[in-house]
Amino acid sequence: MKLFSESLMSQLEQQLQVIHLQTENPIQSAELAIKSSVTALQRLKSFFIKYKSLNKKEEIEFFRDIKPKFAAKLIYYSEIYTIETNKPLGSLKTIAKYYNSELLKLKVFFKQNQEFYRYCRTANNCLDSKYYIREKYDLKLMMDSVYFQIDHRFATSHDYKMARIIANDEIKNFLVEQMEKLERKAIITQSPSPLSKSLKWTGSKVDLIELIYALHSEGVFNNGATGLKEVITFFESSLEIELGQFNRVFLEIRNRKSDRTKFMNTLKNKLIIRMDDADEN
Repeated sequence: MKLFSESLMSQLEQQLQVIHLQTENPIQSAELAIKSSVTALQRLKSFFIKYKSLNKKEEIEFFRDIKPKFAAKLIYYSEIYTIETNKPLGSLKTIAKYYNSELLKLKVFFKQNQEFYRYCRTANNCLDSKYYIREKYDLKLMMDSVYFQIDHRFATSHDYKMARIIANDEIKNFLVEQMEKLERKAIITQSPSPLSKSLKWTGSKVDLIELIYALHSEGVFNNGATGLKEVITFFESSLEIELGQFNRVFLEIRNRKSDRTKFMNTLKNKLIIRMDDADEN
């Protein structure tokens, strides 16, 4: 069970990385990610239902630790799709207000489920046999009504709530990133760079983000006292480019199976070739 789920999750995450790298539009990427997440969850369900030798401990671990991670992907991308398709047209201030209202919804969910949040985050397990065993539920334990509408062969009273908590953390990160992106846009609008008219970045955004992270890591701006967001804003303004969710892109760079510093290595090789050519001439 564990080996299958880990392999399946690895495949799903690789598919999602490709989607994020190839699709910049958040609505389109969410739509593609939803399809991949649904397929993975269906494969997980088929495998689980056919799995015969399942003891109580394995069942708890599956519905507490395994299924929620897959379900959280689907919840996350479904919410991002809804958030982005409902995003109002208007000023940066209007859009920021909209994102803030979505953040408030997450806070409401947290307040309504504060006890379960605490239970999960303190690694408590005294109620696991009620939360994560099928056909066992207690209406007094803050259940979701969705439990009574789904296939009980593949659900417990609280695995969906667990998935929702995982997804909400990621949704919060997305909303914060979008609001920071709006702030950077506002700065660019207020103080356009004179360089932007003559110099534009024509390479990939992934390569530029890799370069920026390398420069910032070396501390070459203001003796290392400048924050990453300020550096990102400077490059966006100077090169007339939007780098969007640069934190997520950096995560994808870190997760490369080989050649994690691909662009930096290319720069080094090209510079050496140029030096060699200059020496020969």
